[in-house]
Amino acid sequence: FLMKQSPSLVVACSATALAGLTLGYFLASKKHNVLDDKPKAVAFVTRVNSEAVLATDQMSQELPPSSSVGGGGEVLKPHQHEKKMAQKLALRSSVELENQRPRDLVTVRVPATSANMGPGFDCLGCCVDMWSEVTVERSDRFEIVASGDGAEQMPLDDTNYVVVGLKAAFEAANKPIPLLKYTIVSTIPFARGLGSSSAAIVAGIIAGLVLAGHRLPCWGSEALLQIAATIEGHPDNVAPAIYGGIQLGIHNGSRWITERIPTPPGMQLVMFVPDFIGKTSTARAALGPTVTRKEASFNVGRVAYLVNALCQGNLDCLKEGVEDALHQPQRGDAIYPYLYPMITAATAAGANACYLSGAGPTVMALTSGASGDIFTQRVQERNDVAVANAMRRAAQEKGIEGKVFVTSIASEGAKVVKVEPSFTETSGGIVFKEGL
Repeated sequence: FLMKQSPSLVVACSATALAGLTLGYFLASKKHNVLDDKPKAVAFVTRVNSEAVLATDQMSQELPPSSSVGGGGEVLKPHQHEKKMAQKLALRSSVELENQRPRDLVTVRVPATSANMGPGFDCLGCCVDMWSEVTVERSDRFEIVASGDGAEQMPLDDTNYVVVGLKAAFEAANKPIPLLKYTIVSTIPFARGLGSSSAAIVAGIIAGLVLAGHRLPCWGSEALLQIAATIEGHPDNVAPAIYGGIQLGIHNGSRWITERIPTPPGMQLVMFVPDFIGKTSTARAALGPTVTRKEASFNVGRVAYLVNALCQGNLDCLKEGVEDALHQPQRGDAIYPYLYPMITAATAAGANACYLSGAGPTVMALTSGASGDIFTQRVQERNDVAVANAMRRAAQEKGIEGKVFVTSIASEGAKVVKVEPSFTETSGGIVFKEGL
Protein backbone atom coordinates (compact mmCIF):
# COMPACT_ATOMS: atom_id res chain seq x y z
CA PHE A 1 0.00 0.00 0.00
CA LEU A 2 2.75 2.45 0.95
CA MET A 3 4.65 1.69 -2.26
CA LYS A 4 1.59 2.56 -4.30
CA GLN A 5 0.94 5.77 -2.38
CA SER A 6 4.52 7.01 -2.02
CA PRO A 7 7.41 4.67 -2.87
CA SER A 8 10.00 6.99 -1.38
CA LEU A 9 8.16 6.94 1.93
CA VAL A 10 9.08 3.27 2.01
CA VAL A 11 12.71 4.28 1.59
CA ALA A 12 12.63 6.60 4.58
CA CYS A 13 10.68 4.13 6.72
CA SER A 14 12.94 1.23 5.78
CA ALA A 15 16.12 3.13 6.59
CA THR A 16 14.71 4.32 9.90
CA ALA A 17 13.53 0.82 10.75
CA LEU A 18 16.93 -0.65 9.88
CA ALA A 19 18.71 1.76 12.24
CA GLY A 20 16.13 1.47 14.99
CA LEU A 21 15.75 -2.31 14.99
CA THR A 22 19.46 -3.04 14.75
CA LEU A 23 20.40 -0.57 17.46
CA GLY A 24 17.46 -1.72 19.59
CA TYR A 25 18.65 -5.32 19.36
CA PHE A 26 22.15 -4.24 20.37
CA LEU A 27 20.90 -2.28 23.38
CA ALA A 28 18.63 -5.12 24.42
CA SER A 29 21.46 -7.61 24.27
CA LYS A 30 23.61 -5.34 26.39
CA LYS A 31 20.72 -4.40 28.74
CA HIS A 32 22.17 -2.07 31.36
CA ASN A 33 25.77 -2.72 30.40
CA VAL A 34 25.70 -0.77 27.14
CA LEU A 35 28.05 1.86 28.56
CA ASP A 36 30.52 -0.69 29.87
CA ASP A 37 32.06 -1.22 26.43
CA LYS A 38 32.16 2.39 25.22
CA PRO A 39 34.43 2.04 22.16
CA LYS A 40 32.31 -0.82 20.83
CA ALA A 41 29.11 1.09 21.51
CA VAL A 42 30.43 4.20 19.77
CA ALA A 43 31.56 2.26 16.72
CA PHE A 44 28.30 0.36 16.55
CA VAL A 45 26.09 3.45 16.82
CA THR A 46 27.95 5.22 14.05
CA ARG A 47 28.00 2.15 11.79
CA VAL A 48 24.26 1.66 12.14
CA ASN A 49 23.56 5.30 11.28
CA SER A 50 25.87 5.18 8.27
CA GLU A 51 24.31 1.95 7.00
CA ALA A 52 20.86 3.48 7.32
CA VAL A 53 21.86 6.41 5.11
CA LEU A 54 23.51 4.10 2.57
CA ALA A 55 20.41 1.92 2.49
CA THR A 56 18.31 5.01 1.82
CA ASP A 57 20.58 6.05 -1.04
CA GLN A 58 20.57 2.58 -2.62
CA MET A 59 16.82 2.22 -2.46
CA SER A 60 16.23 5.75 -3.72
CA GLN A 61 18.05 4.81 -6.94
CA GLU A 62 15.32 2.26 -7.62
CA LEU A 63 12.45 4.74 -7.30
CA PRO A 64 10.73 6.41 -10.25
CA PRO A 65 11.53 10.11 -10.73
CA SER A 66 8.06 11.15 -9.57
CA SER A 67 8.40 9.53 -6.13
CA SER A 68 8.35 11.87 -3.15
CA VAL A 69 7.88 11.72 0.56
CA GLY A 70 4.74 13.55 1.57
CA GLY A 71 3.15 12.88 -1.82
CA GLY A 72 -0.50 13.29 -2.55
CA GLY A 73 -0.41 16.99 -1.73
CA GLU A 74 0.79 16.61 1.87
CA VAL A 75 2.12 19.88 3.23
CA LEU A 76 4.94 19.52 5.73
CA LYS A 77 4.73 21.86 8.71
CA PRO A 78 7.73 23.94 9.92
CA HIS A 79 8.43 21.63 12.87
CA GLN A 80 8.55 18.45 10.76
CA HIS A 81 12.32 18.63 10.30
CA GLU A 82 12.95 14.90 10.12
CA LYS A 83 10.25 14.37 7.46
CA LYS A 84 11.79 17.13 5.39
CA MET A 85 15.21 15.53 5.64
CA ALA A 86 13.73 12.11 4.82
CA GLN A 87 12.27 13.70 1.70
CA LYS A 88 15.68 14.96 0.65
CA LEU A 89 17.37 11.65 1.42
CA ALA A 90 14.78 9.67 -0.52
CA LEU A 91 15.27 11.76 -3.65
CA ARG A 92 19.04 11.50 -3.71
CA SER A 93 20.23 9.46 -6.64
CA SER A 94 23.73 8.72 -5.37
CA VAL A 95 25.83 8.73 -2.26
CA GLU A 96 27.43 12.14 -1.89
CA LEU A 97 31.09 12.11 -0.97
CA GLU A 98 31.11 15.29 1.08
CA ASN A 99 34.45 16.76 1.99
CA GLN A 100 36.13 13.40 2.45
CA ARG A 101 39.54 14.95 2.04
CA PRO A 102 41.54 14.58 5.28
CA ARG A 103 42.73 17.83 6.87
CA ASP A 104 46.08 18.65 8.42
CA LEU A 105 44.99 21.04 11.18
CA VAL A 106 41.73 22.05 12.84
CA THR A 107 40.81 24.42 15.66
CA VAL A 108 37.52 23.94 17.51
CA ARG A 109 35.89 26.44 19.87
CA VAL A 110 33.78 24.65 22.45
CA PRO A 111 31.51 26.17 25.13
CA ALA A 112 30.99 25.58 28.83
CA THR A 113 27.63 24.11 29.82
CA SER A 114 25.43 24.10 32.91
CA ALA A 115 23.64 20.80 33.51
CA ASN A 116 20.45 19.91 35.38
CA MET A 117 19.23 23.53 35.78
CA GLY A 118 17.71 22.42 39.06
CA PRO A 119 15.21 19.57 38.59
CA GLY A 120 16.33 18.36 35.13
CA PHE A 121 18.72 15.76 36.51
CA ASP A 122 20.84 14.25 33.69
CA CYS A 123 18.47 15.53 30.97
CA LEU A 124 18.41 19.35 30.92
CA GLY A 125 21.27 21.77 30.31
CA CYS A 126 22.25 25.08 28.75
CA CYS A 127 25.17 26.37 26.71
CA VAL A 128 27.25 28.99 28.55
CA ASP A 129 28.96 31.82 26.66
CA MET A 130 32.41 30.84 27.94
CA TRP A 131 34.75 29.12 25.50
CA SER A 132 37.86 27.00 25.25
CA GLU A 133 39.86 26.29 22.09
CA VAL A 134 41.37 23.01 20.99
CA THR A 135 43.78 22.76 18.05
CA VAL A 136 44.74 19.35 16.70
CA GLU A 137 47.34 18.97 13.96
CA ARG A 138 49.25 16.18 12.29
CA SER A 139 52.70 15.71 13.78
CA ASP A 140 55.65 13.34 13.96
CA ARG A 141 54.89 12.47 17.60
CA PHE A 142 52.03 12.40 20.13
CA GLU A 143 51.96 15.55 22.24
CA ILE A 144 49.49 17.49 24.41
CA VAL A 145 50.20 21.13 25.30
CA ALA A 146 47.68 22.55 27.78
CA SER A 147 47.32 26.07 29.13
CA GLY A 148 44.69 28.03 30.99
CA ASP A 149 42.28 26.96 33.73
CA GLY A 150 43.09 23.53 35.14
CA ALA A 151 46.01 22.92 32.77
CA GLU A 152 48.16 21.50 35.56
CA GLN A 153 45.45 18.95 36.39
CA MET A 154 44.75 17.77 32.84
CA PRO A 155 46.12 14.36 31.84
CA LEU A 156 48.70 14.59 29.08
CA ASP A 157 48.17 11.07 27.73
CA ASP A 158 45.43 9.26 25.83
CA THR A 159 43.10 9.41 28.85
CA ASN A 160 42.56 13.12 28.14
CA TYR A 161 38.93 13.50 27.07
CA VAL A 162 39.95 15.38 23.91
CA VAL A 163 41.88 12.30 22.82
CA VAL A 164 39.03 10.00 23.87
CA GLY A 165 36.60 11.98 21.70
CA LEU A 166 39.01 12.09 18.75
CA LYS A 167 39.55 8.32 18.93
CA ALA A 168 35.79 7.78 18.78
CA ALA A 169 35.59 9.97 15.66
CA PHE A 170 38.33 8.03 13.86
CA GLU A 171 36.64 4.75 14.85
CA ALA A 172 33.42 6.07 13.32
CA ALA A 173 35.34 6.93 10.15
CA ASN A 174 37.00 3.49 10.23
CA LYS A 175 40.41 5.10 9.81
CA PRO A 176 43.66 4.70 11.77
CA ILE A 177 44.60 7.50 14.14
CA PRO A 178 47.73 9.36 12.99
CA LEU A 179 50.30 10.97 15.27
CA LEU A 180 48.83 14.26 16.42
CA LYS A 181 49.69 17.30 18.49
CA TYR A 182 46.93 18.65 20.75
CA THR A 183 47.00 22.29 21.91
CA ILE A 184 44.36 23.04 24.54
CA VAL A 185 43.65 26.61 25.69
CA SER A 186 41.07 26.35 28.46
CA THR A 187 39.00 29.19 29.87
CA ILE A 188 36.28 26.86 31.20
CA PRO A 189 36.80 26.36 34.94
CA PHE A 190 38.11 22.82 35.36
CA ALA A 191 35.97 20.36 37.37
CA ARG A 192 33.64 23.08 38.64
CA GLY A 193 30.27 21.87 37.31
CA LEU A 194 30.53 23.75 34.00
CA GLY A 195 30.98 20.84 31.62
CA SER A 196 34.75 20.93 31.13
CA SER A 197 34.87 17.17 30.44
CA SER A 198 31.95 17.32 27.99
CA ALA A 199 33.57 20.26 26.21
CA ALA A 200 36.74 18.20 25.78
CA ILE A 201 34.80 15.20 24.47
CA VAL A 202 32.84 17.25 21.93
CA ALA A 203 35.92 19.17 20.80
CA GLY A 204 37.80 15.91 20.29
CA ILE A 205 34.99 14.32 18.26
CA ILE A 206 34.58 17.35 15.99
CA ALA A 207 38.34 17.71 15.50
CA GLY A 208 38.62 14.01 14.70
CA LEU A 209 35.82 14.10 12.14
CA VAL A 210 37.37 17.07 10.33
CA LEU A 211 40.88 15.60 10.33
CA ALA A 212 39.58 12.25 9.10
CA GLY A 213 37.46 13.89 6.39
CA HIS A 214 34.33 12.18 7.69
CA ARG A 215 30.77 13.42 8.18
CA LEU A 216 27.94 11.88 10.18
CA PRO A 217 24.16 11.84 9.60
CA CYS A 218 22.20 14.20 11.84
CA TRP A 219 18.49 14.33 11.00
CA GLY A 220 16.74 11.27 12.34
CA SER A 221 19.90 9.84 13.92
CA GLU A 222 22.04 12.61 15.50
CA ALA A 223 25.09 10.38 15.23
CA LEU A 224 27.49 12.92 16.78
CA LEU A 225 25.22 13.17 19.82
CA GLN A 226 25.13 9.36 20.08
CA ILE A 227 28.92 9.17 20.25
CA ALA A 228 29.27 12.02 22.76
CA ALA A 229 26.41 10.91 25.04
CA THR A 230 27.65 7.31 24.99
CA ILE A 231 31.06 8.44 26.24
CA GLU A 232 29.60 10.87 28.79
CA GLY A 233 26.68 8.67 29.86
CA HIS A 234 23.96 11.33 29.58
CA PRO A 235 23.08 14.25 27.26
CA ASP A 236 22.61 17.21 29.62
CA ASN A 237 26.11 18.63 28.96
CA VAL A 238 27.06 17.28 25.54
CA ALA A 239 23.77 18.26 23.83
CA PRO A 240 24.08 22.01 24.55
CA ALA A 241 27.82 21.80 23.86
CA ILE A 242 26.98 20.50 20.36
CA TYR A 243 23.82 22.43 19.51
CA GLY A 244 23.87 25.49 21.80
CA GLY A 245 20.96 27.07 23.66
CA ILE A 246 18.94 25.15 26.24
CA GLN A 247 18.59 21.46 25.41
CA LEU A 248 16.28 18.78 26.80
CA GLY A 249 17.61 15.28 26.03
CA ILE A 250 16.25 11.80 26.65
CA HIS A 251 16.91 8.23 25.54
CA ASN A 252 13.95 6.83 23.63
CA GLY A 253 14.97 3.19 23.99
CA SER A 254 16.91 3.19 20.73
CA ARG A 255 18.96 6.35 20.74
CA TRP A 256 19.55 9.70 22.40
CA ILE A 257 17.31 12.53 21.20
CA THR A 258 17.32 16.19 22.16
CA GLU A 259 15.21 19.28 21.53
CA ARG A 260 15.94 22.99 21.97
CA ILE A 261 13.97 24.98 24.54
CA PRO A 262 13.60 28.74 23.88
CA THR A 263 15.86 31.11 25.80
CA PRO A 264 13.96 34.14 27.15
CA PRO A 265 15.37 37.42 25.82
CA GLY A 266 17.41 39.51 28.22
CA MET A 267 18.33 36.59 30.48
CA GLN A 268 21.83 36.54 31.95
CA LEU A 269 23.88 34.00 33.86
CA VAL A 270 25.63 34.99 37.08
CA MET A 271 27.82 32.19 38.43
CA PHE A 272 29.86 31.85 41.55
CA VAL A 273 32.80 29.52 40.89
CA PRO A 274 34.56 28.35 44.09
CA ASP A 275 38.32 28.04 44.22
CA PHE A 276 38.14 24.28 44.83
CA ILE A 277 37.30 21.52 42.36
CA GLY A 278 34.33 19.20 42.67
CA LYS A 279 34.52 15.59 41.57
CA THR A 280 31.40 14.21 39.90
CA SER A 281 32.03 10.84 41.54
CA THR A 282 31.94 12.46 45.00
CA ALA A 283 28.79 14.41 44.14
CA ARG A 284 27.01 11.29 42.90
CA ALA A 285 28.09 9.35 45.98
CA ALA A 286 26.09 11.83 48.07
CA LEU A 287 22.89 10.61 46.40
CA GLY A 288 20.91 7.69 47.73
CA PRO A 289 20.19 4.59 45.63
CA THR A 290 16.43 5.21 45.59
CA VAL A 291 13.98 8.12 45.53
CA THR A 292 10.53 8.34 47.05
CA ARG A 293 7.33 8.84 45.11
CA LYS A 294 7.01 12.25 46.74
CA GLU A 295 10.47 13.27 45.52
CA ALA A 296 9.80 11.97 42.01
CA SER A 297 6.46 13.78 41.85
CA PHE A 298 8.09 16.99 43.09
CA ASN A 299 10.69 16.95 40.32
CA VAL A 300 8.26 15.98 37.57
CA GLY A 301 6.16 19.01 38.43
CA ARG A 302 9.12 21.36 38.77
CA VAL A 303 10.83 20.43 35.50
CA ALA A 304 7.51 20.79 33.64
CA TYR A 305 6.97 24.16 35.31
CA LEU A 306 10.51 25.24 34.39
CA VAL A 307 10.21 24.23 30.73
CA ASN A 308 6.84 25.99 30.47
CA ALA A 309 8.30 29.17 32.00
CA LEU A 310 11.19 29.14 29.53
CA CYS A 311 8.88 28.51 26.57
CA GLN A 312 6.54 31.32 27.66
CA GLY A 313 9.42 33.67 28.49
CA ASN A 314 7.93 34.05 31.97
CA LEU A 315 11.00 34.74 34.10
CA ASP A 316 8.90 35.24 37.23
CA CYS A 317 8.15 31.50 37.30
CA LEU A 318 11.79 30.40 37.12
CA LYS A 319 12.34 30.56 40.89
CA GLU A 320 9.94 27.70 41.58
CA GLY A 321 10.88 25.97 38.33
CA VAL A 322 14.50 25.32 39.35
CA GLU A 323 13.60 23.79 42.73
CA ASP A 324 14.76 20.21 43.15
CA ALA A 325 14.35 17.23 45.48
CA LEU A 326 16.60 14.63 43.86
CA HIS A 327 20.15 15.97 44.16
CA GLN A 328 20.47 19.57 45.41
CA PRO A 329 19.33 19.02 49.03
CA GLN A 330 21.54 15.95 49.35
CA ARG A 331 24.60 17.64 47.88
CA GLY A 332 23.98 20.82 49.86
CA ASP A 333 23.90 18.90 53.12
CA ALA A 334 26.86 16.61 52.39
CA ILE A 335 29.26 18.70 50.29
CA TYR A 336 28.21 22.31 49.67
CA PRO A 337 26.93 23.98 52.88
CA TYR A 338 26.98 27.36 51.14
CA LEU A 339 24.49 26.27 48.44
CA TYR A 340 21.14 27.19 49.98
CA PRO A 341 22.36 30.35 51.76
CA MET A 342 23.69 31.50 48.38
CA ILE A 343 20.41 30.65 46.62
CA THR A 344 18.53 32.67 49.24
CA ALA A 345 20.93 35.61 48.92
CA ALA A 346 20.80 35.63 45.10
CA THR A 347 17.00 35.59 44.90
CA ALA A 348 16.73 38.25 47.62
CA ALA A 349 19.05 40.45 45.52
CA GLY A 350 16.77 40.10 42.50
CA ALA A 351 17.76 36.89 40.73
CA ASN A 352 14.91 35.15 38.95
CA ALA A 353 16.31 31.75 39.90
CA CYS A 354 19.38 30.07 41.37
CA TYR A 355 20.58 26.46 41.32
CA LEU A 356 23.60 24.16 41.63
CA SER A 357 25.32 23.94 38.23
CA GLY A 358 25.84 20.32 37.27
CA ALA A 359 27.40 18.34 40.10
CA GLY A 360 28.86 21.56 41.57
CA PRO A 361 30.57 23.32 43.14
CA THR A 362 29.49 26.27 40.92
CA VAL A 363 26.20 27.98 41.78
CA MET A 364 24.29 29.54 38.87
CA ALA A 365 21.84 32.43 39.08
CA LEU A 366 19.52 33.56 36.29
CA THR A 367 18.83 37.28 36.02
CA SER A 368 16.96 39.51 33.59
CA GLY A 369 17.01 43.01 32.15
CA ALA A 370 19.90 42.78 29.69
CA SER A 371 19.42 44.61 26.40
CA GLY A 372 22.10 44.44 23.73
CA ASP A 373 25.69 44.73 24.88
CA ILE A 374 25.53 45.21 28.65
CA PHE A 375 28.56 47.52 28.60
CA THR A 376 26.46 50.12 26.78
CA GLN A 377 23.50 49.74 29.14
CA ARG A 378 22.91 51.45 32.50
CA VAL A 379 23.63 49.10 35.40
CA GLN A 380 20.44 50.25 37.14
CA GLU A 381 18.38 48.57 34.42
CA ARG A 382 19.83 45.18 35.29
CA ASN A 383 20.37 43.30 38.54
CA ASP A 384 23.36 41.12 37.65
CA VAL A 385 25.84 43.21 39.68
CA ALA A 386 23.66 43.19 42.79
CA VAL A 387 23.16 39.43 42.50
CA ALA A 388 26.89 38.81 41.96
CA ASN A 389 27.79 40.79 45.08
CA ALA A 390 25.14 39.01 47.14
CA MET A 391 26.44 35.59 46.05
CA ARG A 392 30.00 36.54 46.90
CA ARG A 393 29.02 37.79 50.37
CA ALA A 394 27.07 34.59 51.06
CA ALA A 395 30.12 32.52 50.12
CA GLN A 396 32.45 34.56 52.31
CA GLU A 397 30.14 34.09 55.28
CA LYS A 398 30.69 30.36 54.88
CA GLY A 399 34.43 30.78 54.44
CA ILE A 400 34.35 30.03 50.69
CA GLU A 401 36.48 32.00 48.22
CA GLY A 402 35.90 32.10 44.50
CA LYS A 403 35.18 34.18 41.41
CA VAL A 404 31.94 35.54 40.02
CA PHE A 405 31.33 35.50 36.25
CA VAL A 406 28.54 37.30 34.40
CA THR A 407 27.67 35.97 30.96
CA SER A 408 24.70 34.63 29.01
CA ILE A 409 23.38 31.54 27.25
CA ALA A 410 25.11 30.97 23.90
CA SER A 411 22.77 30.20 21.03
CA GLU A 412 25.24 28.01 19.13
CA GLY A 413 27.48 25.20 20.29
CA ALA A 414 30.95 24.00 19.34
CA LYS A 415 32.26 25.16 15.99
CA VAL A 416 35.29 24.90 13.75
CA VAL A 417 37.12 28.24 13.61
CA LYS A 418 40.22 27.22 11.64
CA VAL A 419 41.08 24.39 9.28
CA GLU A 420 43.97 23.61 6.93
CA PRO A 421 43.50 23.20 4.05
CA SER A 422 40.33 25.25 4.29
CA PHE A 423 36.95 24.05 3.07
CA THR A 424 36.72 27.19 0.95
CA GLU A 425 39.92 26.30 -0.91
CA THR A 426 38.56 22.89 -1.87
CA SER A 427 34.92 23.82 -2.48
CA GLY A 428 35.17 24.91 -6.08
CA GLY A 429 34.34 28.56 -5.49
CA ILE A 430 32.02 28.44 -2.47
CA VAL A 431 33.12 30.73 0.39
CA PHE A 432 32.12 29.40 3.79
CA LYS A 433 31.71 31.50 6.95
CA GLU A 434 34.86 33.23 8.11
CA GLY A 435 36.67 31.83 5.08
CA LEU A 436 36.90 28.33 6.57
